[in-house]
Formats: sequence, C-alpha cells, structure tokens
Amino acid sequence: MISKKVASVKEALDGVQDGMTFMLGGFGLCGIPENAIAELVASNIKDITCISNNAGVDDFGLGLLLHKHQIKKMISSYVGENEEFERQMLSGELEVELTPQGTLAEKCRAAQAGFPAFYTPAGYGTEVAEGKETREFNGKMYVLEEAFKADFSFVKAWKGDEAGNLIFKGTARNFNPCMCGAAKITVAEVEELVPAGELDPNQIHIPGIFVQRIFQGSNYEKRIEQRTVRKR
Repeated sequence: MISKKVASVKEALDGVQDGMTFMLGGFGLCGIPENAIAELVASNIKDITCISNNAGVDDFGLGLLLHKHQIKKMISSYVGENEEFERQMLSGELEVELTPQGTLAEKCRAAQAGFPAFYTPAGYGTEVAEGKETREFNGKMYVLEEAFKADFSFVKAWKGDEAGNLIFKGTARNFNPCMCGAAKITVAEVEELVPAGELDPNQIHIPGIFVQRIFQGSNYEKRIEQRTVRKR
C-alpha cells in the first residue's frame, strides 16, 4: 500500500507556484477546502487562475484570496454572493470566465477521465459558444468544450484513509468528486483520516488512485452563506 498521507497542509501544498491553475471543490461554502485556501492566502501566492463553482463570500472561502488580489482569473458558474468579486470584475482587475454549471462539472469530469473535449448543447447561440466549434447531432446543435487543464486540485472530504480513498458527506459531495484526479496533483483534506483498510469499500466515493496527497484538516468553520429560518 502506497501511503498518500502528508503531515500538514503546508507539506500538501509543496510545489505550488505563482501563475498556476487550481481547481477548488465546494458549492457555495459547502465542502470547500478551508485549510488549503487558508494556506494559499498565507503563502501570498499571486497571479493564479481558480476553477470553482463560485468565488466564496467577501470574508470567507475564495473571497479571502480575492481580497489580497492573489487571483488573476476566475472560471466559475455563480458569483453573486461576493461584492469584492463584482468590484474587481467591473473594474477590469479580475479576468472572469463564466461557464454554465453543468458544463463546468463536465469539464472537470472529462479531465478526470482523460477526455480532451466533449460536445454539449448548453450555451449554443450565446456568448458562451463564441469562438468554439459547433456541430449538429440528430437535429440539435452542440458546442465543443475542452476539458480543464489544472496544476492542482484541492478537495475536501468527510473521511479518508492513508491510501487516499475518500467519503463525502451530504451535499459536500458536490464538485469535489469530479475534481479528484482532474489536475496534475490532487490534494484532499479530510475531517477524519484513518489507516488504510478501515473504510468500508462499499461506502467509498472516490478511490485513492485519483488522490496524490491527503491530510487531516482542522478548525472547520463550515459557515452557512444565508441562513433562513421559519418564524414561530
């Protein structure tokens, strides 16, 4: 058994450099790699491209990297909760590539599976399709989308073992699984790290072959973007 375990988040991010492209799992603030993001902020890395469903909020998640102007380009689907993102985009400080959510997920999954590109009907006839190849299949038009190319993928799971096998919990099983193995190096942070062999094979969502480094995270805030409660 090859152990993927590393001692700390700092060791897990070894090799990260300015100008790289990163995938970051999560949906909203659910299942985001909080420890990896905090380390990226502390490292003062700059000119990075981030592939993520969203850009966090102003004072949490990827919003922390935006506040320090560490992100050069965001490739996202939904960014409506971040005022600093809006300001930087409108001022031209931040390059933004908006991608339909399903297309973003499939571009990750294609990279994970080793497919260079795929056809999708999403975005045909809109700005999303500008400059891209289109083709008709069975009377319907499709857009050719290329798979993502990333240097690191940072994901967060509920439980994992030292071989890199991962189990996600609840809705944190969002963009995290399809980003595993979709970059040159996948770093997984987990709430609980156990020895190899302790996880039920029938419960594993992502096998360790898709993960290069794994560490046990700490101090997860698990913040909720908008809490709505019913009046009594």
